[in-house]
Amino acid sequence: MSPSSPTTRNIRIFRYHPSNGDAGHFDSFALAIPDETTTTILDVLLRVQQEQDPTLAFRYACRVNMCGSCGLVINGQERLACKTNVAHIPAGQEITVRPLNHFPVIKDLVVDMEPFFRKYEETLPFYEPQQEDSEPVPIRPDSRERQDIGSATECIACGCCLSSCTMAHYHEGYAGPASLNRAFTLLADSRDGLFEERLSRAMESCYNCRTEFNCTEVCPKSISATRAIKYIQRLAISKSGRRSSPAIEAPAPGPAAGMAALQATDRRTFLHQASVGLLGAGAAAALGIVGTGAAIGPSLFKTLKQWVPLAPLEEIPAGDVTTVLMKYELKGGLYTERLSVPVLVSRRGDEIVCFKANCPHLGCMVKWDGASGRFRCACHGGSFNRDGSILAGPPPRSLDRYVFKVESGQLLVEVG
Repeated sequence: MSPSSPTTRNIRIFRYHPSNGDAGHFDSFALAIPDETTTTILDVLLRVQQEQDPTLAFRYACRVNMCGSCGLVINGQERLACKTNVAHIPAGQEITVRPLNHFPVIKDLVVDMEPFFRKYEETLPFYEPQQEDSEPVPIRPDSRERQDIGSATECIACGCCLSSCTMAHYHEGYAGPASLNRAFTLLADSRDGLFEERLSRAMESCYNCRTEFNCTEVCPKSISATRAIKYIQRLAISKSGRRSSPAIEAPAPGPAAGMAALQATDRRTFLHQASVGLLGAGAAAALGIVGTGAAIGPSLFKTLKQWVPLAPLEEIPAGDVTTVLMKYELKGGLYTERLSVPVLVSRRGDEIVCFKANCPHLGCMVKWDGASGRFRCACHGGSFNRDGSILAGPPPRSLDRYVFKVESGQLLVEVG
């Protein structure tokens, strides 16, 4: 798969102005794109605004470290504009951009996030300790509770999960995936002093979840709110769901504990509490069969590593850094995701390094600047040397690398 060549794309953007008195419409813009692999949808919107229509309104705050502000529905799927490359959209296909679902539209692509944060507050998203501590409480990274939470604490409140959730349309009072994910991170912490109140508020919305995995599929941080909801339901089913030992030192209970809790729950109570949505893997997690045996990963299932062909080695120019679009399928549990990921390939003589094109700070796009001989992240001014080491800006570490190999003249990288 060779580097992207210049193309022209048709961009359809939703337009709405409250003074017009209509329900909104789409405007089309033709845009010449030099390299689709390094051009994000946010780049496209900025160019349309600067070059064709200065009245276009959209929200982004990447350059002030407010990740998540540019959540949009791009070709029917919720994504962050700053992390979605034009190359992610099939070649030649029209690109459609519209605002998130279930939110009042203020203007064009800008929505009112008030309903999202109001629902967030309803689930008591703050930590309330059971007892006052004069010293910070140590949190062991290998503790069971910390592993249960996993990446769930990395939510950036972008609203993509709520937009993708069909239940948010049918149940006005539904708290939504992000709120329930936040409640889960606190309910899993045995130091929290609002367990009963928080569980009561969260369960009212958990009944509305139908385990569609939409929120899990679109989350830009790979958080599974579906998993969080099923964890909460398991807590409600289990009479011994709350650990009595300190949060950070608690050992993982064995499967027998989960089964004992199940035996204490009669069928009528189970069906009333579990709701119709406990199906398949979600049911296993809720029943404690999976959840008590081992911590469930962020997306419920672990993905297998695989070698993906990147490009013939002869197509990678020596002495240069080339952006190559890698396309492959990632199988994870119940669904298969088709991915298009840019890879930065540095080749100097026999030395080859394959860098991930996402900044380790916020995950935004990194591009090679041949004029300065360094990698740059336009969102926050970060820059990296040719070897991927940090040169300037806030990134916490050097650029991440892929493991690679060359077979029969083909460059392959390991993913998964």
